[in-house]
Amino acid sequence: MTAPQTIDDLPTPVILVDEEQLDRNILGMQRACDEAGVELRPHIKTHKLVPVAARQLAAGARGLTCAKLGEAEAMLASGAREMFVAHSLVDPRQAPRVAALAERLDDFRVAATSGEQAGALENLAARTGRKLAVMMAIDTGLGREGARDAKAAARLAAVIARCTHLDLRGFYTHEGWFYGAPFTPGDQRVETMIESLCAARDAIDPGLPVWPGCSVTAQDVAARSTGRVQAVRPGAYVFGDLALTAVTGVMRSGEVALHVLATVIDKPSPGLALIDAGSKTFSSDRTPAGIFALPADGRDFSVSRVNEEHGYVTGAGADALRVGERVPFVPAHVCTVVNLADEVVVRRRHEVAARWRVDARGCSQ
Repeated sequence: MTAPQTIDDLPTPVILVDEEQLDRNILGMQRACDEAGVELRPHIKTHKLVPVAARQLAAGARGLTCAKLGEAEAMLASGAREMFVAHSLVDPRQAPRVAALAERLDDFRVAATSGEQAGALENLAARTGRKLAVMMAIDTGLGREGARDAKAAARLAAVIARCTHLDLRGFYTHEGWFYGAPFTPGDQRVETMIESLCAARDAIDPGLPVWPGCSVTAQDVAARSTGRVQAVRPGAYVFGDLALTAVTGVMRSGEVALHVLATVIDKPSPGLALIDAGSKTFSSDRTPAGIFALPADGRDFSVSRVNEEHGYVTGAGADALRVGERVPFVPAHVCTVVNLADEVVVRRRHEVAARWRVDARGCSQ
């Protein structure tokens, strides 16, 4: 009988997922939502993996949120019956794909983000031959898509009402601006965000749901929802990263379920070690302090610079590293890391439990 493959057998760089911690993260968020009476509709743009989506649904998630149609198409294999594509669709060439998704799902929703976009979406919807359920985007501080205030939301609602192929079914926001600084549960900004979102909803139709979405705020939003919030849509919580640990502090470093295992390949000068993982592994995303990754074991060094295939490791502990040493790192932003990989290796402690192909890798259309 062949011995199980271990982590030591793997070439680097490689993306490792701790199966036990992944399950704890999935169940922890689901528990928080269940206790608050709020639906969980997780965003799959973080993991892009059918096996993870299936676990989220099995744990109790009501449906899935996707960034693009390609992600939604890839996630059909998870068994999801409800999906929301939270992106501004305008291209009428997408009509056959939208129609096919709507046909296969019990509840399929798309986003209405402005009057002009809603007009283009109406044209797309007309080509599907069906009426599309839409969630209206409300900008609560990110400065991206969505109505900026209740009056703008009312104007957008009027545009949607005039569209014969669009049906307003709720409101959503992405409060991603919480990612930039430490976060403490009870932050007044969360209450302000909820009030802003609900004010826009209440001015149009108090009976419609609101679905905010951000891993930083999700549990806090659920806890203080008091019937005002019907669903949350976090994504990065399943794996964790430096944005959730080192920057915002909503996760502990030991709760991170995904690491990049890299090898020290050179030490060209004092205070500098090079690893075999660069921007094509970590992406170009970094923390506000300019860090691309930190060692999972807490040693005093960081990936402070990247080229395509090299990571520059600096810091007080860099000189103690040895050429050939393998180091697990926590990336600054996990979503982009997964999208760069063909597969992730699932581990149970030190053994390889499975290899999961990244089903929605590169699904940017």
